[in-house]
Amino acid sequence: MSTAKIIERKLIKLNETQTKMVISGWSKDVFENSVVEKITYISDGLRVKGFIAYPEDTSKKYPCIIWNRGGGGNKGAIDEFTARGIYGQLACWGYVVFASQYRGNAGGEGKEEFGGKDVNDILNLIPLADEIPSADKSKWGIEGWSRGGMMTYLTLKRNHNFKCAVLVGAISDLKQNAVDNPEMLKNYKALIGEEYFSELTPIKSGEEKLLERSAVNFAEQLPSIPYLIIHGGKDEIVSPIQSIRMAEKFRELGYEHKLVILDGGDHYLKKHRKKVDKLRRVWYEKYLG
Repeated sequence: MSTAKIIERKLIKLNETQTKMVISGWSKDVFENSVVEKITYISDGLRVKGFIAYPEDTSKKYPCIIWNRGGGGNKGAIDEFTARGIYGQLACWGYVVFASQYRGNAGGEGKEEFGGKDVNDILNLIPLADEIPSADKSKWGIEGWSRGGMMTYLTLKRNHNFKCAVLVGAISDLKQNAVDNPEMLKNYKALIGEEYFSELTPIKSGEEKLLERSAVNFAEQLPSIPYLIIHGGKDEIVSPIQSIRMAEKFRELGYEHKLVILDGGDHYLKKHRKKVDKLRRVWYEKYLG
């Protein structure tokens, strides 16, 4: 794996309207007490786009969190406004944040593979902490939403040096997800590779690729760390059964975990945002702070 490094950094500056929206949507504290930057960094020789965020007060060290986005391609890519809110919030809580758009997205080089070599784009964020003076490189947490949950599990399979994990609406069984939601099969074909899905009924030729990316099949290879698993009870994009099954796996393995199914919650959990934020913050304070 190549040595990663930041080759471009640009402070995110919002216009007046966007600033008001960040303050309204997150808080004034988030806006005033965090710094969020767009970055380009090297991953496997590719110029990949991403973000870093950290507290405004850089006089002390803070634990690090990797945050993994959902979606595929540029659908789900994080724009500057959203980054200022999501990553600024975590930074405001007292963490240094690292996030990737994954290769081939948002102007980055290469082609993402939906859980293939693009997992390296997450692993290659870790050395970037060397360039952030306020980063406490001895403490790492990791968080993933939807497809980002799958990416989180795949990252943890390869690197056990995390103290805790947060999964929200996470994909843990890609084959079942394709059966439940035919639109996802289109994403798999586009991102994993059309050549793996020549036989679609049943899903035959691409099954191996789906199985190897599905955490329900390799839970025992994950580190024994505390897992917070959150899912909307009415998620029609990724079934909450996926998180329930992962919780069962962790229970069988004796891994510390907490499963929260939010009644009536959809995939994006917008109506449960305060609850989700509180759960996440408490988890990080307990296991990463």
